[in-house]
Amino acid sequence: MPSDCARDDRARALALVGRYGDEATSFQTLEESYRYFFYGNDACVAYFDTGGAWVAAGSPIARESERAAAQTAFLSAARLAGKRAHFFASERPLAGLRSLAIGEQPVWDPQHWAAMVAGHRSLREQLRRARAKGVRVRRLDESELEAGPLREQVTRVVERWLSSRTMAPMGFLVQVEPFTRASARRCFVAEVGERVVGFAGLIPVPARDGWFLEDLLRDPKAPNGTSELLVDSAMRWAASDGCAWLTLGLAPLAGEVSPVLRRIRELSLPLYDFPGLRAYKAKFRPERWQRVYLCSPASESAVVALYDSLHAFAKGSFVRFGLATLLRGPKLMARVLAALLVPWTALLMLAPSERWFGAHWVKWTWVCFDVALALGLFRLLKKPSLLLLRVLAMAVTTDALVTTLEVALWNVARVQGPWDYVALGIACLGPCLSAMVLWGASRHRLRFL
Repeated sequence: MPSDCARDDRARALALVGRYGDEATSFQTLEESYRYFFYGNDACVAYFDTGGAWVAAGSPIARESERAAAQTAFLSAARLAGKRAHFFASERPLAGLRSLAIGEQPVWDPQHWAAMVAGHRSLREQLRRARAKGVRVRRLDESELEAGPLREQVTRVVERWLSSRTMAPMGFLVQVEPFTRASARRCFVAEVGERVVGFAGLIPVPARDGWFLEDLLRDPKAPNGTSELLVDSAMRWAASDGCAWLTLGLAPLAGEVSPVLRRIRELSLPLYDFPGLRAYKAKFRPERWQRVYLCSPASESAVVALYDSLHAFAKGSFVRFGLATLLRGPKLMARVLAALLVPWTALLMLAPSERWFGAHWVKWTWVCFDVALALGLFRLLKKPSLLLLRVLAMAVTTDALVTTLEVALWNVARVQGPWDYVALGIACLGPCLSAMVLWGASRHRLRFL
């Protein structure tokens, strides 16, 4: 439970967001994971403390005349606390700081949406297809987001959507909290009959009289066009409400970014499809793309600023986030496991039978098992099959149990040096790690393939 002080700070921040929040991130800063630095009575900076840095969400929330002073005071406070400080996802370059473009966000005037759809044949076809499959979208009343059957259905959609992602759920500006401050949100559900198959949640951008479509989630089994129908419904509602500014949020690493960020965009494709996200948002034909920046003192390395920002998204622990992602079974890890089995099996073939296995037949049984396992993994990568994945997961789990038993009963008593312990550790940990990856992939139903 948040302390009284934390609640008071959040209430103060809410009042400032209502007056000066003009960025897509503004309302997000009211979620539970943020801390607040207040400058006087009329300015604040919402930030995440990674341990080594304070990473602010957007630029200072303040009137224009107070923004630079609040920025300077925040940086000074961070230095006194022994922390680095950055402003992530600022929609404006900040004076006196190095401003690194980290992507773009698409912006629409919902008043022009209907005319755009009328001239967009492929989008109209997606909407028609979803409606033909029985998908209907409606706006929710605030009461429907309280405890009850519909909230439970929305929660299940959120869980299924998160479980279908390659990476573990992230924090900071991309955590999914669809029920926080429900009275200020505008929420829509896509339903087939009485079953919820999609959810869209908008949060206000008060100083622009605008909205940010923060959450756009669909059940992995939802009919094609469900997400497009949710966007269409949200846009038409916004237009009827008189809104003239709406965004779908940051497309990271999109647009003109530095060569280093372009390289990161290319190398990260196995885990996150940055170009695909940009292309998805672009198909709704935004009226303009607005640059978004990472701003930090020139005395601090841009690499360090990126590291600290990623640390915030990893909820303050790269190790925990990496392990959680690993257990989801991404394709890259399955390929690595299959590849490593090849030299490992060769080493088993060369190992002295009497010393390591006690008998020739035991060694060659393990060799045959590992050959079959490697072939199964390569087959899985070429032609995904949930049944094959689960068979392999059960086989590797059995491998882990039998190997551990064999090491305990036979090998430990015959260790001849430290390298023997290393080999036995690899023999035990390898199948344990492989089993966790394969079961994680099974739980997430092969989406990584």
